[in-house]
Amino acid sequence: MRSSRFRPNTSGSFQNNRWWSVVLSLFVGLIASIQRVWSKFVTMGWGNIYRRRMKVFSVAIIIYFDYKSVQQREKWIKKSKVPALWEKAHERNAKRVLNLIVELEGLWVKMGQYLSTRADVLPQAYISLLTQLQDSLPPRPLQEVCRTIERELGHSMEVLFADFSDEPLATASIAQVHRATLANGQDVVVKVQHNGIRAIILEDLKNAKSIVDWIAWAEPQYDFNPMIDEWCKEAPRELDFNIEAENTRTVSRNLGCKKTNDEVRSDNRVDVLIPDIIQSSESVLIIEYMDGIRLNDVESLDAFGVDKQKIVEEITRAYAHQIYVDGFFNGDPHPGNFLVSKEAPHRPILLDFGLTKKLSHPLKQALAKMFLASAEGDQVALLSAFAEMGLKLRLDLPDQAMSVASLFFRSSTPSNEAVKTLKSLNDQRTQNMKVIQEKMQLTPKEVKRFNPIDAFPGDIVIFARVINLLRGLSSTMNVQIVYLDIMRPFAESVLLGSISRGPTVDTSWIHDSPVHSDVESKLRKLLIELGSIKKILGIQVCAYKDGKVIIDTAAGVLGRYDPRPVQPDSLFPVFSVTKGITAGMIHWLVDQRKLQFDQTVGDIWPGFGSNGKETIKVHHVLNHTSGLHNAFDPIGENPLLICDWDECLKRLANSSPETEPGSQQSYHYLTLGWLCGGILEYASGKKFQEILEESIVKPLKIDGELYVGIPPGVESRLATLTLDTDELNKIPSIPSQPELPSTFQPVQIFQIASSLPVLFNTLNVRRATIPAANGHCSARALARYYAALADGGLVPPPHSSLSQPPLGSHNHVPKFSSVNDTMKKRKGKGKEMAATEKLKPKDHKEKKFYDDRDSSIESLGRLVNDTSSSAGKTEISSNDHQDDIHNMFSNPSIHDAFMGTGDYSGLVLPDGKFGLGFKRVTSEDGSLVGFGHSGLGGSTGFCDIKNRFSIAITLNKMSMGGVTANIVRLVCSELNIPMPKDFSLSSGMDPVIN
Repeated sequence: MRSSRFRPNTSGSFQNNRWWSVVLSLFVGLIASIQRVWSKFVTMGWGNIYRRRMKVFSVAIIIYFDYKSVQQREKWIKKSKVPALWEKAHERNAKRVLNLIVELEGLWVKMGQYLSTRADVLPQAYISLLTQLQDSLPPRPLQEVCRTIERELGHSMEVLFADFSDEPLATASIAQVHRATLANGQDVVVKVQHNGIRAIILEDLKNAKSIVDWIAWAEPQYDFNPMIDEWCKEAPRELDFNIEAENTRTVSRNLGCKKTNDEVRSDNRVDVLIPDIIQSSESVLIIEYMDGIRLNDVESLDAFGVDKQKIVEEITRAYAHQIYVDGFFNGDPHPGNFLVSKEAPHRPILLDFGLTKKLSHPLKQALAKMFLASAEGDQVALLSAFAEMGLKLRLDLPDQAMSVASLFFRSSTPSNEAVKTLKSLNDQRTQNMKVIQEKMQLTPKEVKRFNPIDAFPGDIVIFARVINLLRGLSSTMNVQIVYLDIMRPFAESVLLGSISRGPTVDTSWIHDSPVHSDVESKLRKLLIELGSIKKILGIQVCAYKDGKVIIDTAAGVLGRYDPRPVQPDSLFPVFSVTKGITAGMIHWLVDQRKLQFDQTVGDIWPGFGSNGKETIKVHHVLNHTSGLHNAFDPIGENPLLICDWDECLKRLANSSPETEPGSQQSYHYLTLGWLCGGILEYASGKKFQEILEESIVKPLKIDGELYVGIPPGVESRLATLTLDTDELNKIPSIPSQPELPSTFQPVQIFQIASSLPVLFNTLNVRRATIPAANGHCSARALARYYAALADGGLVPPPHSSLSQPPLGSHNHVPKFSSVNDTMKKRKGKGKEMAATEKLKPKDHKEKKFYDDRDSSIESLGRLVNDTSSSAGKTEISSNDHQDDIHNMFSNPSIHDAFMGTGDYSGLVLPDGKFGLGFKRVTSEDGSLVGFGHSGLGGSTGFCDIKNRFSIAITLNKMSMGGVTANIVRLVCSELNIPMPKDFSLSSGMDPVIN
């Protein structure tokens, strides 16, 4: 029912009614504004300004008390009469608002025009009356208009025009337009700026800014400062018609309005009209006359047989083109700025380009990425897009961020569904605030003052305004627009267009960094060749020789829909490369004498030693001989099961070995990780992430570039997986592999690989701790790890200073702006500062590790309150000395331990492919030269001990390993070191999975 759209909460509780809270804040702001101007009034005689503010204040007070009285009256009348009561109140107050706006003009007209388009959320009484503001304000005197024209153009009206209509076609907030005929006989429209409007608009902006400041103070969740700041920046440009003239020419050129269909072959061509510019000055604009029907003239539209659905769809397409393709768009698409041509085929005519916005290329890409992320439900891409555009959140809310984005790009609804729409929006907002309250453990009073947005970029304010205006336009026209369908091709084009350029066209395809060696120069040429034939999307290669960096190259883009260039610090998902990291953690724990290879797992892990697992030892797990390779199949059963750490450990504890422990080596493609993870946690009493930081990340100083399960805040550096379908289609033809479990044969691998990019691109999986398959790292961090292992754990010298940003310069667990920080900015007094401590979660500690196995609430509490800036002040033992670590291991025979040779040969299956956790690396002549691990799709990391050589390759276009093999062959050949057998072109499955 329309009458209930702005119906206040009948409970009578002012505190529980958010709309009334904003109204009260508005009044407080107005009072402050009046106080501020009073001194000016007294000292400078600004009586007109004072009267304008007093008028706004008095009308607002009247409307406020009118609605409050209705709120009280409805308690005493029959329910059947309540809707009529509210309907009459809306009509009364809509008239008051309209009369006020007409009297004051200026900025208030702009605001009224915006409100008049929001038929999807405002009562019909407001829409019906405020629609008049789109072009029907009282006209300025003709003499004033003529004086302005003659002054601006330097000629008399008689010289300029053969005919000039006394009655304006329309009068708007800034100007009015008259139809005229030039001396040469051309029909035109003359737009003339109102005298004195500049001072009024600028003063109204100051007033609005003051009001918004007070609203933000009283109701922090309603902080509209970014919007008013952007408006203050852009509005003065709207007052210069020379700028509008150039804007009009630019948009017309971008949309190809003067070209025929044959000349514009793009699939994204739009069919709209824009009048030509004839002449302009700062206050006068003469444009081509186009005969058209106004959008609010429904009767004429019907008489001419105009398809309103088609017209609004084409307007939407035109704006999608302006935003995503051109990055230059009109910021004021209210109904008064459109006509429909009378001649068939009826086409939209776009008018008034005074308020426009130019987007930088990165911001345009970020907006397109945000749109597609919303369409696909891709939380990783959405959070990355937020980071790229400068939108910062105060806490980790991926689900709520996605719901808000989905609402923003939701399909429009007809005006008669406004009640339902408004209720849905209010319900969604209430639900989101409830989630925030629960996660932050805030009181109802505190949550009302909590704004989850830490920084809102001004550059997207007008973009948001345009989307809302377009939605209001479609509601006014009573048509439904599915924005995700209509705008998608334009958003895709800006991303795919950048990606498809490739290395032969894009000179920045290879990241601009100095070359470390001759072999790196040759490598870059190879990468360009492979990129030119679409074998590479994004890639990093880093190599060490004799403890020094000789290669550190990044090339390509981060994803199929992410044209941002790969950087040295970009994070790639590396699948089974993770096993080599997890194995290193086990060896470190053994070296710390907290674990032994020949220990029975059941003695370490409570509840494990049953169902035939009583004899399984740690070395059986590392050597892939525990018999638990098929313990359970989470991918086949329920892919999201891999995100549940506790459940996976429970499944393993209850499982039975398929073969006698130690008797057969069979690749534990997923179970190895949870087996090692359980051993690590039970043996050390610490969380997996703590051990990873203490054993590898901190000693090597690779903070922020090596994870097993990412923390919130790194999404903008993530590479996105895609498939090289031509390569992967070859997998089913590969013969069965005896060393692989039955659930991981080539046919199964093909099926799994086809779905892996979708699964492993999701936020839940990326954040999960999956120690066999979910490593995210840069090649330079991985190469440094293997360089240290190649030297027996000796930490290499600092990474090359040529690589920027410096390795290890990121916070390993990014920090959100905490509630405490936010309140400090807003309050400077000691008493108020103390009050903000109540906003911290009850279990607040100064430093906690992210742990994605816990509930989202618990892990959020850890992240939001990670306020310590000192890496040393952590919960991981006493690691203040970590900066002084020179060797990760004290065992002089650590290489034998890695490979299962020498004194450790009895712990591994003879002649097997695996040592203790690592894949053995053999040369083509069969000699053992090193160790490492590769991942499904081509990423790899390994080292050659004898030649003190290590290399890491990370890539996001999954293939059979051909790209990786080509790179390894080139580098080894140039360095004259043995080529690993696994990377020979005829090595079958090895470079793909092991």
